[in-house]
Amino acid sequence: MKDIFLADTHLLDPRDDRYRLLLDFLDQQRGQLRSLVMLGDIFEFWLGYKHTVFSAYLPLLECLRRLREAGAELVFVEGNHDFHLGPYFSETLGCRILPDGGALERDGRRIFIAHGDLVNPRDTGYLLLRRFLRHRWTRRLMMLIPPDTAWRIALWASHKSSRKNGGRDHHRLPREDLVNYARQRFAEGYDTVITGHFHVPLLHRENGHTLIALGGWSKGPSYAVLEENVFTLYPV
Repeated sequence: MKDIFLADTHLLDPRDDRYRLLLDFLDQQRGQLRSLVMLGDIFEFWLGYKHTVFSAYLPLLECLRRLREAGAELVFVEGNHDFHLGPYFSETLGCRILPDGGALERDGRRIFIAHGDLVNPRDTGYLLLRRFLRHRWTRRLMMLIPPDTAWRIALWASHKSSRKNGGRDHHRLPREDLVNYARQRFAEGYDTVITGHFHVPLLHRENGHTLIALGGWSKGPSYAVLEENVFTLYPV
């Protein structure tokens, strides 16, 4: 049995190639997984209403349900596009939710998993916005927005962000910040740190420790596998 770690698929439309690619990939893993660990921004937008899920995400939710029934543990670190996951994930899917990341124990390893949006402590503007959006009172206000309205706002914001940033392929890996962040976790007793967020894959080893940054899915599958106590990052 193996563990798969992935992030930043940014799913939006079930007709998209990337969406279908992820569904096919996950279906191929059914019955082979000990756990599927999702490190945020799996969805382009998610807001966890109590009795409603967005219809565009039903194919993925059903795929995750099948993985769970086949014995895989589901773990989700909330990203900057999908937070306040809500009861569908915690209750229906039985998913372990880590809003700010946290620890995993696998084969004697102590692994710290995080989305990656907290790597840069100098990004004070984003950190303040993040704190505001994740506050419990902000969540309560968000729940007052009708789901169809929330979806339209999300589509508008996604289109605007994509145009501003020149598309999702244009990302920079802050290697120095990532390594410093990982070293802090290593000093706390973790031997492996895995993040997403930057869409650029990285496998860095030093002094018996491992740092993995997961790539995005805009150009094909990108994920890490832990099997027989060995980490492999794809694409190689």
